[in-house]
Amino acid sequence: MSAASPFTANCDGAASTGVLYMNAEVEPSAAVNPLNPTNLIAAWQQDRWSNGGSHGLVTAASFDGGHGWTRSVPTVSVCGGGSAANGADYQRASDPWLAFAADGTAYLLSLSFSGATLASTSASAMLVLRSSDGGQTWGAPQTLNRDGAGVLNDKGAIGADASDAHYVYATWDRLLADGSGPTWFARTSDGGASWEPARAIYDPGKGNQTLGNIPLSLPDGTLLVVFTEYDVVAGGVAGLLRVIRSTDRGANWSAPITIANEQSTGVRDPNTGTLVRDGAGLPSIAADASGTVYVAWQSSAFSGGARDAIALAHSGDAGATWSLPVRASGALAAAAFTPNVRVRGDGLIGVGYYDLRYNQPSTGVFQADYWLASSLDGASFTDTHVSGPFPLDRAPNAEGLFLGDYQALVSSGNEFLPVFVTSRDDPANRTDVYVAFW
Repeated sequence: MSAASPFTANCDGAASTGVLYMNAEVEPSAAVNPLNPTNLIAAWQQDRWSNGGSHGLVTAASFDGGHGWTRSVPTVSVCGGGSAANGADYQRASDPWLAFAADGTAYLLSLSFSGATLASTSASAMLVLRSSDGGQTWGAPQTLNRDGAGVLNDKGAIGADASDAHYVYATWDRLLADGSGPTWFARTSDGGASWEPARAIYDPGKGNQTLGNIPLSLPDGTLLVVFTEYDVVAGGVAGLLRVIRSTDRGANWSAPITIANEQSTGVRDPNTGTLVRDGAGLPSIAADASGTVYVAWQSSAFSGGARDAIALAHSGDAGATWSLPVRASGALAAAAFTPNVRVRGDGLIGVGYYDLRYNQPSTGVFQADYWLASSLDGASFTDTHVSGPFPLDRAPNAEGLFLGDYQALVSSGNEFLPVFVTSRDDPANRTDVYVAFW
């Protein structure tokens, strides 16, 4: 799906620090048009930097169910044509997120920023763009929120209302220098023509933060935001998977409801100890046609804290109460990481993830594979091997070996389409984005 970078090495025009991994694509998002299930869009970071972000974002549109793709460059950074005049004069872009509204309009959210995190010269913003032609072209960026020094807008996600195309929702965490990070929210009620002022909808308190906020609109009209909350406690930090609910399209919100303890431990190369920057602390959420909600995350609870597996919990009452977590990943003896959950049109539950079951430390190459676990009942799962093994130790190192803080899993009719990154033994082209069909 991905190809050679459309950018040049110095396209940002700045004396950037860090290591630039040209042609490295990471962290894909994907969405399917509800009016035309053969129309898919994917987006990813292009040319990842070691110390955060990328030259820009690239999107790809398909009109044949994911077999052929046409790429384009949205205006979310200087390398992508951003300037002060169009409100996108940022050195780097990150965290792409895609959604289709009920009328077939596509939305792309970007974290665009300049300068080092929380530095005196830094700036970060959440930008949203619209497409009315299935993702082939994108309109001008609209700024949902922008901050300067001492604040980082981070980990954004966008979701459309399940039935009313006028409403689209964006969420993110807004991190302050003291470690605080409330959940921020913005919505449009006129199909993206304008956006209401962004605001905090949940604040866990000074020094505590939320992470990985994702909005999900259910068929009954309930709007959920799922996140991990990290609270400073005696002796360390406690992580909780939580959700807040709105029954009036985001005007008012409930108190947080706890799904489970987060309990991720992270993944490392057993030969070198190099950290894998995986999806620890970042939940994935999906719902079926009846409104049953599923949340997946990394958790070491199934091995007594020894290694991460993929946990899944569900709610049959629009997020008010939750089941006990079950293990969705197949090989408990090997670490599993970076899950995505989706429910197919026929009700089959799918969870995409990476794991290390085929890694052989004696080879000196750190290898991973991509898998798809499926279930009819959300309790027992069957694994399908999708891709690999591939050399994970060749991935860009961005505070850890980096394929993306998240990957993507969508469905078109009765077919799952994982959209994911694998690495390769080529310093000039370390990673690529792929789509599979199942």
